[in-house]
Formats: sequence, C-alpha cells, structure tokens
Amino acid sequence: VNISILIVAVVIFLLVLHHNFLGLSDFLKQELSDSNPVGLQPIDFIPAVPQRLEDEGNDKEISVVIAASDERLGGAIAAMNSIYHHTKSNVVFYIVTLNDTVDHLRLWLSNTALKNLRYRILDFDPRVLEGKVQVDPQKADTLKPLTFARFYLPYLVPHAEKVIYVDDDIIVQDDILELYNTPLKPGHAAAFSDDCDSTTNKVAVRGAGNQYNYIGFLDYKKETIRKLAMKANTCSFNPGVFVANLTEWKLQNITKQLEKWMALNVAEELYSRTLAGSITTPPLLIVFYKQHSSIDPMWNVRHLGSSAGKRYSPQFVKAAKLLHWNGHFKPWGRTASYAEVWEKWYVPDPTGKFSLIRRHSEAYEAK
Repeated sequence: VNISILIVAVVIFLLVLHHNFLGLSDFLKQELSDSNPVGLQPIDFIPAVPQRLEDEGNDKEISVVIAASDERLGGAIAAMNSIYHHTKSNVVFYIVTLNDTVDHLRLWLSNTALKNLRYRILDFDPRVLEGKVQVDPQKADTLKPLTFARFYLPYLVPHAEKVIYVDDDIIVQDDILELYNTPLKPGHAAAFSDDCDSTTNKVAVRGAGNQYNYIGFLDYKKETIRKLAMKANTCSFNPGVFVANLTEWKLQNITKQLEKWMALNVAEELYSRTLAGSITTPPLLIVFYKQHSSIDPMWNVRHLGSSAGKRYSPQFVKAAKLLHWNGHFKPWGRTASYAEVWEKWYVPDPTGKFSLIRRHSEAYEAK
C-alpha cells in the first residue's frame, strides 16, 4: 500500500512539473514574440572577440547598424570595410537585410578580406510597414523597406545602450570611436548633423526647392502640421548618420511615435509634395523637433552624390571624417564626385553579381 501511494505521489509530482514546464515554455515564447514585434530574426551569430582586442582591453562593443539591400550591397561592404580599417575598437556590425539577400551577403563576407569582421545579419520583415507607408500600385517596386530599419533600433540591438546608424553610401576616414563618443544632452535620444550648421549647408536640390529646413519636407498647408507649431524655417537634419541613446529611445517610445506619424501621413498626406529626399526623413523631423543633439559636421560631409561635379576641394575631402554620397549619383556608378575614394575601400564581389549592377548603373547615369 505504501509503495502504491508513493508511486501515485511521484506520478502526480511529475505531471505537475510537466504542466509547469509547458507553461514556462509558452511564457518564454510569448516573451520572445512580444520583444520582437517587427520580425527581426538573427541569422548569423557574432564570432568571438579577436585576441588583439582582448590584449588591448578594447572589448567594449561599439554597435554599428547598417542596412544592406541586394542592389546596393557593394556600398554596405565598402562602408563596413572603411570603418573596420580605421579603428582598433571592438566594432560589431548589425546588418539589416531581406531574406533573399542573406546568402549573397554571407558569401561576400566569408570569402573575402572581410572574413574577420564581427557581425550579425538580421532579416527585416517588410510586413511591419503595412498601413504605415503609402504604396502606389504602379510604383510598388520603388518602396525601399530597409530605409525604415533605423526606426527599429531597439529591436535590432536590444542589449545596447548606444548605437551608431549609417547609410550604405558612406565611407569613414577616421576612428568610429570618436563618433560613438558624441555627447548627447539629457533627454535626447539621438544626435544628428544639422543642415544649417554643417559644412554642407544650404544645398538646393534641383526641382525640389529648399531642402535644408522643415518646409522642404512637410506640408504646412495641412492642419495637422500647423497644430504642431513647428517653425517652417527650422533647420532640418540628415538621418543618414546618427548616434542613438537606446535607453532614452525606449523611455520615450520613439519607434511608436515614428510609426504614428507614418500612419498619419498615409491618411492625410503630410509630407511636402516637392519632397526630393527619403520619405524616412519627415517623421524623424517631427519626433525629434528641437529634441536632438548634434554630431560633429565633419562626421557627415554629405551631398557628394547630388551632382556629378566636384563640390569640395581634394584637401577638404581628405580631412573629412565621414563622406556621404547621398543623392542620385552613387560612388559605385563611377560618375559621382570622388568615386575613387570609395573605390579604395570596395571589396570585389566574389560572385560577380554586383559588377553587373554597377555596369547597369553606369549605363543609366550616362543617358
């Protein structure tokens, strides 16, 4: 009888334990699902810290986020190569891409001189943008979902307190640690390069009017914009390079704020009709209105891609800490100014695929 009671007790205990384990498993699955609402899935894991960094005590991670679309993959490769070769710090790249680009990217990184890069590849799910971006059915292919990856930084690098975001059309010529150490004022979630204060200020974009203040990006005829009481001549900023304090970003729920303005634009068309820049800029301008710090303008010397001519002197370009080819003329098309500077950091595609893209780009620009 005692043995039977003992067996029954053990069976009951095991059943209770099993039930609790299943409950914990469901809870953890729910937690993972809730903490990663945008479908960002890590694909590759970061290798160990190189011995040289451990020996020098530089093991603090500097997180750099960059988006890598297949047709611009060579740009992201060159950008990462230039960052890697100008620092002794423990830089880890968080490369955001689409699922059909992963194999090409992994092959490029593992079969070239970039095999020692520390990185993690993240797959971005475009469905997160549903209802938040106006898509013209006849121009559906013009939507570039990866341009919105910067809105989701806390989900891309959940463990980091601070990150750097860079576009793929940049080249770094100094130690990225200096940019990372940019001081942010209390209560500021990000630091950008202000257009009016920068070395590249007051650049008029042909056919688009004034693109260095708020009226160049937002439609001040709309009541929703007027109610914000944002001065139309307020200096805009460039979101292609910035430093983010993710602790403050989370506290202020910046991502949700940005999504709110994206959805409102779909409903009310709040952006300027003459907008020439990326449609990612207007919601950032609204959310960070007079609530952002500034980076050194030499860390975002831009507009190199706004024309095929040379805007800056060779001495100035050499002194720049970061060169940015924002605009139509990309350095991998060869017609952009100072494309030879970019070429120095480009690592040839082992598959040859990007070489074909470059030839098509050059042919298009030549027309």
